[in-house]
Amino acid sequence: MQLFACGVNHHTAPVSIRERVAFPPDILIKALADITGGGQGQAGLAREAAILSTCNRTEIYCNTPAPEGVSEWLASFHGLNPREVKPYLYHLPQADAAKHAFRVASGLDSMVLGETQILGQMKQAAEKAHDAGTLGLLLNKLFQRTFAVAKEVRTSTEIGASTVSMSAAAVTLAERIFPSIAEQAVLFIGAGEMIELVATHFAARNPRRLMVVNRTIERARDLAHKFGGEAAQLTNLPELLPEFDIVVTSTASPLPIVGLGLVERAIKQRRHRPMFMVDLAVPRDIEAEVRQLNDVFLYTVDDLGEVVKSGQDSRHAAVDQAEAIIASRVHEFMHWIDTRQAVPVIRGLRDHGERLRRHELEKAHKALARGDDPQAVLEALSKCLMNKFLHDPSHALNQAGEHERDSLARVIARLYNLHNE
Repeated sequence: MQLFACGVNHHTAPVSIRERVAFPPDILIKALADITGGGQGQAGLAREAAILSTCNRTEIYCNTPAPEGVSEWLASFHGLNPREVKPYLYHLPQADAAKHAFRVASGLDSMVLGETQILGQMKQAAEKAHDAGTLGLLLNKLFQRTFAVAKEVRTSTEIGASTVSMSAAAVTLAERIFPSIAEQAVLFIGAGEMIELVATHFAARNPRRLMVVNRTIERARDLAHKFGGEAAQLTNLPELLPEFDIVVTSTASPLPIVGLGLVERAIKQRRHRPMFMVDLAVPRDIEAEVRQLNDVFLYTVDDLGEVVKSGQDSRHAAVDQAEAIIASRVHEFMHWIDTRQAVPVIRGLRDHGERLRRHELEKAHKALARGDDPQAVLEALSKCLMNKFLHDPSHALNQAGEHERDSLARVIARLYNLHNE
């Protein structure tokens, strides 16, 4: 078993890189099939694979005999030259991969220390791999342990205490631009989990208007209803955008849906009243050039990360406790992997014993069928089995060289528990 993980995250790569190697939901199953041999492209790199793709990270967890090929596959699958991605990649073999998974699920590697959303995202990644048939013995065990460790860390430490979320950070930044959110109109583009979290924080400030736009109007209505807001289809965005002071977007679109020209026209119609925009999507929903407009304050997930860093110093003691728990659990997991290495030998030993047993049992059945004394048949059966079971170790010990004999004798004594006799 060769556990391996590689990827990029907010520590190693800017959003401009992360968005180029992200795996939207509609291509995730294809990617899992491709890397494990079920697709039509480069295949068979991994026996098992799972992909975690969020706004802050893209990571591949796999059981592979060719770790060096996985990072190249990540680049080539997205049509990139491996050299473009290599400076931002981390490669984590065996124990390092397990430790990383435990830290990610526990919120220790997140932009928001101790946040809980990543645990749900890891569970979704495991479920997707299971549905795709790419989650085998090793990764299934890894994720089971990962979720158990995350639960232990969160219940045994204060790692999640006083966490400043990305959603709260968006409100904090908005309040630096506008004196009162209650006087502003807020537009949410998308209707997923992240938008719902941010909308919860903004709705608590009682904005004068709140609207959700989405490709599917039913989902927009369901979310808007929770906050007493309005709903509209995404196709209405060009007409609606000038009416809003605050815009928060998080969709799964592979391409920007808010372009420079669209925002320029909106600002002109607003008579250059400032507009605060937060792009929480990876790949980004808002073209980067929008940031250059004088009357627009555009922030990405990386910008929000700077806000949430404040207030984290008080949780350093909890981090130390969490790291100690993780180190212990990594040791236990690697011991499990080590024991699995002996499984083929154990299986072979049992198969060998089963063949000897069947052979001697067949001889005994024939002897009984001839009318031989049952007591004598049982005696012969037990002696033959004993001799055959002990023949190979006895022969190896007798044929061993002078330097090998002592060590072999100690191994045999341990295997047969001879020191107690």
